Amino acid sequence: MSDRKRSTALALASALAGSAVLLAAPAAHADVVDVEYKCQTPIGDKSAVSPIDIKAVKEGDGYKLTMSFQKGVSSSPIELGKGAMNPSAVIMAGGAEQASIPVSGAPNAEAAPANTPIKISDLSGTYTPKKGGKVTFTAGVLTIKAMGTTTTCTPGNSPKPSLELDVTAAAGAASDAAPDATLPQTGPADSALAFGTLGATVALSGAAGMLWLTRRGRRAQRTPS
Repeated sequence: MSDRKRSTALALASALAGSAVLLAAPAAHADVVDVEYKCQTPIGDKSAVSPIDIKAVKEGDGYKLTMSFQKGVSSSPIELGKGAMNPSAVIMAGGAEQASIPVSGAPNAEAAPANTPIKISDLSGTYTPKKGGKVTFTAGVLTIKAMGTTTTCTPGNSPKPSLELDVTAAAGAASDAAPDATLPQTGPADSALAFGTLGATVALSGAAGMLWLTRRGRRAQRTPS
């Protein structure tokens, strides 16, 4: 084979290999989306906008979702000490499957000064698909618990999805069949049980008949002729 033909063959093989890799990789599309949160706080209603990023990493049959806030969305009138705030949220799945995925994060690593937007740590959780196909992930309700109070922040601008991903259903996830233990059993064991019950009934009936006949015989013997 000439050097020119060999180079052409290698280039073609490389291109085909690259195409195979692209086809094998899961299709995903991610955006950083501005979410306008309407927060109900202990000191009144507040609002703030934070860019939200959602990422997914395949883990076993499911995906680890990570929700990141680029800006704080709430503040406190007093300083919050280290570890005083616990954030959690819900990621809404849509498309091939509708689901609510809870995510949570670590308490604040540093003290949060009063009247300053609170930095929220990354929130993560696991999503295990029950159906395969294209699924979207959108920021849902954010909950912040601190100093015995609860602040609830709801997206007010109907944000678009931060992530769109082609997922594969977990093995056995589509099976909705009832366990075998709940199914009626019909077979030799049941037949034997049924015959056993019937036999016990016949035996009891026979014993009662014998008792009645015995009593009747005794009465007949006592009756004078």
